[in-house]
Amino acid sequence: MAIFKHLTQPGRIGSLSLKNRMIMAPMGSNFAESDGQCSERIQAFYEQRAKGGAAMLTMGVVSVAYPHGTAEPYQVGISDDKFIPGLKQLTDRVHKHDCKIAVQLQHAGKTAVRDLAEGREIWVPSMPAPHKTDMMNDLTKSELSRFIRSAGTSAPKIRVMDKADIEQMISWFADAAERAVKAGFDAIELHAAHTYIIAGFLSAFTNKRDDEYGGPIENRARLLLQIIAAVRTKVPADFPLWLRLDAQELRMPGGITIEDCQAVAKMAELAGVNAVSVSAYANPTKGDAFTEAPLVHKAGGFLAWAKAVKQHVNIPVITVGRLEPDVADSAIANGDCDFVGFARKLLADPELPNKVVAQSPEKIRPCIYCYACVSQIFVNDRVKCAVNPFTGQESDLAITAASKSKHIVIVGGGPAGMEAARVLSLRGHRVTLCEKSSYLGGTLFFAALAYPENGALLDYLVGEVQADDNITVKLNTRVDASVLAALNADEVILAVGAKRDAIDVPGADQNHVWSGEELRLLMTGEGEHIAKQKLNLKQRMMMKSGSLIGITKSTDALQTLSKVWMPLSKDVTIIGAGLVGLELAEFLVERGRNVTVLTDEEVGSEISIVRRWRVLQNLKQHQVQIIRQARIQQITDKTVDYQDHNGDLQSVNATSVIIAKGASNNLQAAQQLQGNYTIHNIGDSLSVDYIEGALKSATRLALTL
Repeated sequence: MAIFKHLTQPGRIGSLSLKNRMIMAPMGSNFAESDGQCSERIQAFYEQRAKGGAAMLTMGVVSVAYPHGTAEPYQVGISDDKFIPGLKQLTDRVHKHDCKIAVQLQHAGKTAVRDLAEGREIWVPSMPAPHKTDMMNDLTKSELSRFIRSAGTSAPKIRVMDKADIEQMISWFADAAERAVKAGFDAIELHAAHTYIIAGFLSAFTNKRDDEYGGPIENRARLLLQIIAAVRTKVPADFPLWLRLDAQELRMPGGITIEDCQAVAKMAELAGVNAVSVSAYANPTKGDAFTEAPLVHKAGGFLAWAKAVKQHVNIPVITVGRLEPDVADSAIANGDCDFVGFARKLLADPELPNKVVAQSPEKIRPCIYCYACVSQIFVNDRVKCAVNPFTGQESDLAITAASKSKHIVIVGGGPAGMEAARVLSLRGHRVTLCEKSSYLGGTLFFAALAYPENGALLDYLVGEVQADDNITVKLNTRVDASVLAALNADEVILAVGAKRDAIDVPGADQNHVWSGEELRLLMTGEGEHIAKQKLNLKQRMMMKSGSLIGITKSTDALQTLSKVWMPLSKDVTIIGAGLVGLELAEFLVERGRNVTVLTDEEVGSEISIVRRWRVLQNLKQHQVQIIRQARIQQITDKTVDYQDHNGDLQSVNATSVIIAKGASNNLQAAQQLQGNYTIHNIGDSLSVDYIEGALKSATRLALTL
């Protein structure tokens, strides 16, 4: 029985025939060269997604006035004929794989931060209102040094567009469309969302003009309609053309509404566009705004808006916004949309469409919504993916057959060990994966409790390892030199996780003081020795009961259990504000604890910028106090005493204390093993870089053996 019969059926946008309903949504990638050209890096990136089975790719934010109006340092240009050869090479490579490709034409308007950085004028419909945000407060010193800022010390140069400028803007879009046809693109999307120049005119929040381009929505849409008309004169009569619209501008009083979006969509349809792609935007005044829109964190967050637009037009509607394949299939079946755009999901797994067509959703490598990808843009760097080390490296990395098949023993069944086993098997090696506990996952299992999105990655990796005949999994297996000798290993990989040292603080050895590792062992049923030391009889019975019914093998069940019982009091102080400390804080406040975080280090430095903004805003809303520059002096039975930034002694109430710091690499583990084989370290045992570092180090090693 076909479970994705609607996603996999053919469709049409105007004259364009598409083999299925899955589109790669437009994204800024920073994969072009510093001169806006498309060379091997970006060509290989798009070709890999074409191989993955999408019906069409959309090349995001291609600049019609490059370098003017650009928002990224490595943005693609289409403002001159010199860009056509590189673009044509890219489209040719995509077309080899029975895949279409559209180009998204864009001018960033008031968001043209490259103009800001390089001292050029920023073009706007009217003078923008002052903008206040506290988001810069949550950046590290390193990030602040790389963040885009104005050139020199002078104020940004703002240019309110006059009639001649408007004519120039229309010409830029029309000329870019003509080049797009010459470069072999199959369709054009006009970016009329996300505060870029067209959206700037559409929005009553940013458009305060009193001429024929301001006022009612019919006037505010005038620039868009003139661009559509001009583009139509430069491309073949039946050339597919559509636009991306904001269904709503959130946190922007007077901004675009769903009624505006519906009205503009109808006007655009009458003007000759062939589809509408529905997105949204939130004014980034607070840290969680960016994950409200346009990079929505809520599952299916834009679907209702797409449905509302579809009810007012007769052309196809494309929807985006954290849609799982089953939800996307149902949306098409219900008539809520016609096509689905996947973005982050195709960074995590370019093969997603092929796996949907093959009815194998369990084989899809999931996006964990950590925002490592988009966070790169803010610090002028190339996009990456925490769960897919190949993203952006397609021109350099590839899984190829090994010259000689070996028996490789991996010690440790966490994310690094499982990923290394998976890649090594694909290369033709035989793998034995040894794990000392009774389950696979390592610290990823506990991380899935703190951040449930990690659970999908855990399930994927476990499924891949267990289904592979070339991988033998040995649970409850402690590896020493004699075990390795018996296994007759050719090579040995240690993925044993980080070493966690106790902090040197008076009182840290008390029963109400926990390390993150102790909590992990306790919650996963492995901490019987800890339970005997720190828990009373009733608590030990609760833990034992969970173990007996198998609840510790299920992150979903543990999520439920942890809401009923945890060995922590009402008032919890966490020492450490890195990834572990902040995710634990989120986990605990959602379970009714009063949490205080103490740190003497930069807050959340291991968390990607966009996710950090979201986490810190969530903690602020839950009234979690994060005390910075706090040097811990002692832990008593009721308080944690610390020295503040002025050197004064302070105390915070804490009847439970969690120490979420002290992790370091574990290279010493290799010294305990001797034999006729080479030993390698990966994951946190090599360098404490969490999920992203674990998968990256595992992949890069596996490709060399």
